[in-house]
Amino acid sequence: MVEITRVVELPAKGRARDYVFPDVPVEHWQAHENWLAPTFLDPAADEIHIMIQTWLIRSEGRTILIDTGIGNDRERPAMPSFHHLNTPYLGELAAAGVCPQDVDTVICTHIHGDHVGWNTRLTDDGEWRPTFPNAQYVIARADFDYWNPANGHRTRSGPRMANVFEDSVAPVHRAGQTVLWEGDHYNIDAQLRIEPAPGHTPGSSAVWLRSGTDRAVFAGDLLHSPLQISEPDDCPSFDEDEPRARDSRRRVLGEAADRGALLFPAHFPGPGAAEVRRVGDRFAVKEWAAWQ
Repeated sequence: MVEITRVVELPAKGRARDYVFPDVPVEHWQAHENWLAPTFLDPAADEIHIMIQTWLIRSEGRTILIDTGIGNDRERPAMPSFHHLNTPYLGELAAAGVCPQDVDTVICTHIHGDHVGWNTRLTDDGEWRPTFPNAQYVIARADFDYWNPANGHRTRSGPRMANVFEDSVAPVHRAGQTVLWEGDHYNIDAQLRIEPAPGHTPGSSAVWLRSGTDRAVFAGDLLHSPLQISEPDDCPSFDEDEPRARDSRRRVLGEAADRGALLFPAHFPGPGAAEVRRVGDRFAVKEWAAWQ
């Protein structure tokens, strides 16, 4: 038996459509407006709705977090909506019955500022220390190496990633709490398996859940909007490698459709998760699964 709980850091908020998806024709949004609005799209404001949330999994007696949001007290000069936040995320986690000491595993689907922030918190001595002292932090080595400033990679995200590795990744690595996985999969337990889904970042991954006859996939940032279910070749400005992201998105959507797996993207507001089906060479929402 696996239990899934949605833990929200920031409720749904409008983001300028042409900022998140600058290269996607407005006609794509107009063609799907009848089902995207109002939950996922505000046509009048020309905004899409994005939520910052994480997923809490209880499996085989273990407490597992998939991603950790933005975090508090961060210096994010190029990302004003992430800069010096003060959110009640740990209180929301406590409301779900979990304190930081209870978490056994943190899975980072990828290293971006809104997915690794609560890996650490700022202590009274001015140091960033692991938020979850008893947890292993499972991170793809490809992302760890790519975003490590010491390696000098030129990235599409550029200034938007300022300080992220230093305050949210390096401290847990120095504490000896990281597992840097590589290869074609990494098993968390008999029911949870991580598989590569590169493109959004080099180490982006999908977390597949198998419990009895139930299937689910936690897709991270493979999708930022349900539009990408119907238009899987549409990419946001945040994808480091758009061709690889398109390939990964199509593959994971196809596997979710074929396996009957519930799809949990990181940022969908409202229902939060969906069953998908194939429609020719694209996909569609078969049914929304409300997640409260």
